[in-house]
Amino acid sequence: MGVQRGQEVGSSVLTVPNLISLLRLALVPVFAVLIVSGHDVWALVVLAVSGFTDWLDGVLARRLHQVSKLGEMLDPAADRLFIFVTLVGLAWRGAVPLWVLVVVVARDVLLALLVVLLGRRGYGPLPVSFVGKAGTFALLYAFPLLLLAEVPGAVGAVAHVAGWAFTWWGVGLYWLAGWQYLRQARRLLGAGADDGGGTPGRWESR
Repeated sequence: MGVQRGQEVGSSVLTVPNLISLLRLALVPVFAVLIVSGHDVWALVVLAVSGFTDWLDGVLARRLHQVSKLGEMLDPAADRLFIFVTLVGLAWRGAVPLWVLVVVVARDVLLALLVVLLGRRGYGPLPVSFVGKAGTFALLYAFPLLLLAEVPGAVGAVAHVAGWAFTWWGVGLYWLAGWQYLRQARRLLGAGADDGGGTPGRWESR
């Protein structure tokens, strides 16, 4: 969950939201083993727990006033890892074509390169965009549904349709956000070239 604009960001490490985010990160390899070994029901349970903790750490961070720089890194990192691991597992099993994996990973590689480039000019990562959060949200729903689509019968058929609908919307929004971040980076770098400096930002881009 993203941090509300204008909320104070601290430097604390040992906070309740950060511990929850670390728990979500620890579930990534568990999920990877479950999806590769074909334990789809338990994999879906892990995804459900991950989704709940994603919501919970954001709520607690705001209510307990424990928003931190580490938390801003852990939260999107866990989301991206779950998306990546789910995609790799589904592609390995033939549930999704390889191009879906390539398209999603290519966008994250683009953002990583932008972060490095901006960092060299004295800027922090770009602020979160609504489009980027919506794309991440759609993909986090899409891939569990595609996993559920492996179940035979009416449930699998409905999950297949819904999963691909979320996938198309998610990929589209994911890349639209990437284009927005690219435009923002271009403006920042252009302004930095004019005034000779940069302004550190916050890690929130998704």
